[in-house]
Amino acid sequence: MRTRTTAAPTGLAAALAAVLLLAGCTASGGTPKDGAGGAAGSAASSAAPALGGGPAYEGPRPQDQNLLAWTGDPGDAGHVTAQTAAGVGGRVTLVRIVLRERITWSAIWLGLAGIDPNAQLSRCQLGVYDAGGTLVASTADVSPQLMTEPVAKPLPLTKPFTAEPGTYFIALLLNGSWATNALTLKATGAGISVNAGLAPPSLRYSTVLTGQSSLPARVNLAEQSTSTINTGWGSQWYAIS
Repeated sequence: MRTRTTAAPTGLAAALAAVLLLAGCTASGGTPKDGAGGAAGSAASSAAPALGGGPAYEGPRPQDQNLLAWTGDPGDAGHVTAQTAAGVGGRVTLVRIVLRERITWSAIWLGLAGIDPNAQLSRCQLGVYDAGGTLVASTADVSPQLMTEPVAKPLPLTKPFTAEPGTYFIALLLNGSWATNALTLKATGAGISVNAGLAPPSLRYSTVLTGQSSLPARVNLAEQSTSTINTGWGSQWYAIS
């Protein structure tokens, strides 16, 4: 009797242990927590975010070419824009640029595509207007630089300034006489579609005023016009350094 009484609890304990072990395996999906399968599963789950967690490719950026910002990839600026002296002389041509970060703005890069060695240029300037139409920086007379080397070139501001993130307008003022198809600027081929979806005072490419011999201290952006832009004087390429 003692032998039977002792054996029964022993068998019951073994059965309970087996049930508990089976329950533990079932709760964990049938895979031991610390076994090889668990290690592989852990590695797979930790590797999964890395596959899609890296930064997405954004295409060419200004910093790739030691620039701070640009109106577009210069590799896409294959078109040229040309206009008569009567068409743009004395007009302020504006090209909108949006800065995403704070920078120290020292120069404006202009894509000069062609020159007219016989041109008579004077009182030509580049400048920067803020979103309210106030002139915040400008170059000296850049007429000499427009007569040599048809390449992308930096034209320094008379005084660098700190540009906070926001909207700015790069201004170009040309004065003098030149052959229409000789003095040309690099641009995209967008033509009259450059302002699609936009209206003053936020046009991407526009002109304001006439008869200017220097960049005015303020411009009224509500008066932005596309009449000259739509004749082919549009989408000029600029960059910032």
